Amino acid sequence: MVYLIDPLRKGWELENPVARGYTLAVIVAFGVVYVGSYWFLVRGPVRQPWPPSPQLRTVVWPLALQVALILAAAVTLRFEVTGLGVYLASYIGFTMSARWAIPMVAAVILAATVIPQLAVGHSPNYPLMQSVALAGLAVGGLRVILMRNHQLYMARKQLTDLAVAEERLRVGRDVHDILGHSLTVITVKTELAQRLIDLDPERAKTEMADVERLAREALAGVRTTVGGLREVSLAGELANARTALNAAEIDAELPDSDELPIRYSVVFGWVLREAVTNVVRHSGAGHCWVRVTPTSIEVSDDGVGIRDSGRAGSGLSGLRERVQATGGTLTLTDRQEGGLRVLASFPATNKEPK
Repeated sequence: MVYLIDPLRKGWELENPVARGYTLAVIVAFGVVYVGSYWFLVRGPVRQPWPPSPQLRTVVWPLALQVALILAAAVTLRFEVTGLGVYLASYIGFTMSARWAIPMVAAVILAATVIPQLAVGHSPNYPLMQSVALAGLAVGGLRVILMRNHQLYMARKQLTDLAVAEERLRVGRDVHDILGHSLTVITVKTELAQRLIDLDPERAKTEMADVERLAREALAGVRTTVGGLREVSLAGELANARTALNAAEIDAELPDSDELPIRYSVVFGWVLREAVTNVVRHSGAGHCWVRVTPTSIEVSDDGVGIRDSGRAGSGLSGLRERVQATGGTLTLTDRQEGGLRVLASFPATNKEPK
């Protein structure tokens, strides 16, 4: 507010007490309006985002009020008020885009320096002209910096929101895969135990013990998934698949554990889990085959295919998203002999997902 000192001093030096009081009151009012204009933008009833990008009508009336007060002060101080043009230029630079700010700051320079000096027959006040131009440029540059920082902040926030949304989808897929598989096997084993409870009580007890174990494993799986500590491997899922297929009385042809590739163990494990769950739950198959190569895993059955049952449910849709996210492709096709073929394949140069 240093540019208010000179008009305040000259107003104080006026001999007429009425003119002195009037001038001082107008200059003080100008300072209050100038500061209040910024307050209105960022803390007023119609609060603007930071940095402010107000509509033109919310800028014009404070600017017009500032101009009116400068003209009111000019009644007694005449051209001594031209230094207040610095405040107009800074306010314009802070609140308006370059399209409006540049011509309006030029108009302030013209009104504050050139016209008054030419009116009294002197050369333009170049130092004041520079001060007005620099005020508009400096504050306008500050506004641009604030806007860029705000845009960067919003971009980072959007990236964070997207990451959170993606993590929610991942956790949702994981929980679906874990619970879908485990609950399917639990249902099959419970039905089997009910049939055996009178025919073979010992076998029924064994099946119910497996149900308890599977329920505990499912609970542990959900906990590790929510905690971000999920551990899925192809070898472990092969063991689970063998148990689930046997419980559903489906003949299984599975690879030996010593033949398994290590590179895609995690994603292959997820593919096997969801595909076997689909076989047990929806296929009505009598046989299931699992074939694994270093870059692909195939799960086939002799049950009903996609055309007959629409077996590609939400689980396989989520599985496709998981495979694609790790650089692979998932295809679902009907076998000529009947049944469904699920194939996940990866390029040989792809890296193992973390």
